[in-house]
This record gives sequence, structure tokens and C-alpha cells, in this order.
Amino acid sequence: MSTSPRFFPASQAFPSHGADALPARVTGVLRAPRPTFTAIAQSPRWIGVLALTLAVTFLCRAVLLETEVGRLALVDQWEHNAVAFGQPVDDARYAAFARASEYGALYAGLTSLASGPVLVFGLSLLLIAVFNGMLGGTATYGQVVAVVAHAGVILALRQAIAAPLDYARETLASPTTLTVFFPMLGEASPLARFLGIIDVFVVWWATALAIGIAVLYRRRAGLVVAGFTGTYVAAAALLTLAMALAGGTA
Repeated sequence: MSTSPRFFPASQAFPSHGADALPARVTGVLRAPRPTFTAIAQSPRWIGVLALTLAVTFLCRAVLLETEVGRLALVDQWEHNAVAFGQPVDDARYAAFARASEYGALYAGLTSLASGPVLVFGLSLLLIAVFNGMLGGTATYGQVVAVVAHAGVILALRQAIAAPLDYARETLASPTTLTVFFPMLGEASPLARFLGIIDVFVVWWATALAIGIAVLYRRRAGLVVAGFTGTYVAAAALLTLAMALAGGTA
């Protein structure tokens, strides 16, 4: 007997009034992802939610990076990343970082595009290649894009929460990584680096995305969640290893 998840009727995903409204889909991803993604799969729409998440992400980043605190934090982040991979930062390079930080809004725009539309369309192509090309699924590209775009609501929420915290802490280091639970660890230790890559909101995003893909392709949600989150953890481990091999000191 098949245990594949079944599509819920669209009427079960949201209240009958405003079932297709953007606010209902946004809150649904956060509060009830399975029925929400079921309705999204049946009526795939993504332009509105992609525009919303892009705008929220850009505004939060741009407002922060146009402040003196934000620019200094950006320079510190670039310096920290360079040192973490064993690259020395002399006075000339630090000065170059400082000059580049003056274009905070431009940097916010480029990074927002990368974490928004570029991520959505690129990841959707990858998922189509895996689930359609390798596993024999039949979902359309538009359906996959709709699922991935709506999962991005979680990443936009992360940015909205992180921006004021970053300003108060005067750093762009994510306030939602697992390192907040282990303040006793040395910053340059492999474990601290690994935990500093694992972000709670990214795990939430990967879980929600996996649920949406499981609904779309009628597969066991638990297996897809394990695959997506496992891939994220494995990537974090590889990045930690790369920093260690590069001889990073931060």
C-alpha cells in the first residue's frame, strides 16, 4: 500500500475567503506548511511572494549597511572571512574593504538578488533535474519555483529579525547560529566554525522546502527533510574542513 502523501483539497489549505491571497500564503508557510504547499502546488504563483521577499531582504540589508555601524560591521565581516580562509589582510587590503563598504546599498542589492531570484531559479532547476530527471517526477518548473519562492519567506523573516540585532551587536555575524548556545568555544576552533555555519533559520527553511517538495512529488516528507537538512550539515562540515586546511585563524 502506498504511503505517499496525498494532495489536500485547496479548501483545506486556507479559509475559503482569501485562499489565494499572498498574506495567507506567507503566513501559511510559517504556520502550516504542508496544507499551504498543497494549495500552492495546485495553483502555483510565485511572482508576488518573490517580489515581497526580495524587497524585505533588500530594505533590511540596505538600511543597515547605509549606517556607519553597518559599514564597519561589513568591513569586519570581510576581514574575518578572509582570515578564516588563511588570507592575510594588510593595511592596503583593509583600506580597500573600507572603500567598498561605502557602496552598502549596491552590496545589499547584489546579495539580495543572489539570495532571492538567483537562488530560487537556480535551486528550482537543480530540484527539477533530481526529482524529474533522476527520480521520474512529473512536476512542472513553475510548480517547483512556486514552492521554492514561498519557502524563501523564512529567509526573509530571518533577515528582518537579524538586521536590528546586527545593528545593536555591531556585527554581521548571524545571531541565529548554533554558536549562541556555546559561547565558551574558541572562535577559531573547528567546532565553533561548524556551529557558526549552522543557522536555525536555514534549517527551518530547508525543512519547509523539503515539506513542499515532498507534497509536490508525493514522497515521504521525513525522508526528504532528512535529505535536505543532511545536505546542509554536510556542506557546513566541508566548509569547516576547507577553512581548517587553508590555515584560517579566525
